[in-house]
Amino acid sequence: MLKRFVLLTAVMAIASYAQPQRMPDGHPDLQGTYDLATLTPLERPAGAKAVLTPEEAAKLEKDTAARRDKANDPIKGDRPAPPKGGDGSPGPYGNVGGYNYFWLDPGSRYTVVDGQIRTSIVVDPPDGRVPTMTQAARKRTRGLSARPTSDAQESKDPGLEPAGSYDDPERRPLGERCLLGFGSTSGPPALPDYFYNNLHQIVQTADSVMILTEMVHDARIVRMNAQHLPKTIRKWLGDSIGHWEGDTLVVDTTNFNDQTRFRESTENLHVIERFSRMDAKTLLYRFTIEDPATWDHPWTGEYAWPATNEPIYEYACHEANYALEDILRGARAREAEAAEKAKK
Repeated sequence: MLKRFVLLTAVMAIASYAQPQRMPDGHPDLQGTYDLATLTPLERPAGAKAVLTPEEAAKLEKDTAARRDKANDPIKGDRPAPPKGGDGSPGPYGNVGGYNYFWLDPGSRYTVVDGQIRTSIVVDPPDGRVPTMTQAARKRTRGLSARPTSDAQESKDPGLEPAGSYDDPERRPLGERCLLGFGSTSGPPALPDYFYNNLHQIVQTADSVMILTEMVHDARIVRMNAQHLPKTIRKWLGDSIGHWEGDTLVVDTTNFNDQTRFRESTENLHVIERFSRMDAKTLLYRFTIEDPATWDHPWTGEYAWPATNEPIYEYACHEANYALEDILRGARAREAEAAEKAKK
């Protein structure tokens, strides 16, 4: 009797995975909170293979955990000051003083899709790399640094060419201004930020789907079975409309404004996302990017969204950068020093 009970329980569990929970309208219930943190990068590292063995992944994940444990060591109170101008490491602080590693959560596991431990989110092109920009796009992007974006990068030093996003108060990136989440965490496409605040929540009705991003508390509203807004109406996160293809939620997004510019794309960026259930606790997220003015052909990525019971906390970002006053004061002092040297 006990064996029959255990077997019946196992069969029911398998059936629950095969038959996802459904909403009153009959469509799969995609609701929940998901943790997008992963060690799998957007693009495959040069020379890497597409799929890791379990042993290879376990070793890499163990090495990552060891580095994290080391980075979490207490910081000495009598440590020396950082080098002038930082040590050249990437990011807005350049190791002159930023978050302790305790606050960061870049991920601890590789994403697994179809039983494969992936080394890149990009799956098409097959080399796992974002296609090369068109010549016109490369020419265009050289003149864009004067405009703020969500994924702008730090320059090495103020005054150097080409100018960076931190070299002028009017070029500070949108993430730092708390207008959008860092990188493309808010989407579309919704990507890991490899930093912190990795949670996304989906709330679903028959008419709308809301995707809440923990980072900067961005909320995307997908209007189901609707038409796109006129091209004259542009949004930070684009205009998203959705429909169902079987058990897959398909979200089509256009009408971006000219400041979002995912990976320096144009406002004509077109993103198609697909959400489906891999099992009762995991979503498969797949996206295709199209912008002929930036890449000569579309490209596609996918990765797993594991469910989590962790709560989403309010991202209480500052409404004004109070450090900016000191940044500007330092820039004026630097200009005054340069003027004095020019006189001599």
